[in-house]
Amino acid sequence: MKPIVVFGREPAALLTLFAVAVKLFSAFVMEVDEETQAWVNAVAAAGMGVFIAWATKDGVVAAILGLVQAVIALAVGLGLDWDVATQATVLSFVSLALGAYDRTQVTAPVTREGVRLAA
Repeated sequence: MKPIVVFGREPAALLTLFAVAVKLFSAFVMEVDEETQAWVNAVAAAGMGVFIAWATKDGVVAAILGLVQAVIALAVGLGLDWDVATQATVLSFVSLALGAYDRTQVTAPVTREGVRLAA
């Protein structure tokens, strides 16, 4: 299997480059605390996870849900005033919407008559 590359590099190398860029930005451009840097890097990692899942055609729905969770966590950490109930409601909706989409992509292994379909 051919390794996944982005811009000719492995995803881990790009995430490392991004993490260093965030630190440089924080050091020379704008004061950003370590916790915010961690949240930004977590969202970047989740985004890369979505890309890898899409590229390999495996686990895309789970990766998207993880990205949404990371983005909400970052937004709350940066000051978004959502209580736990609001966060849970939004994540439940996203999970339901992704599940509805995922359902259209799945084929049952047997027909209604009980005949097993070829793999």
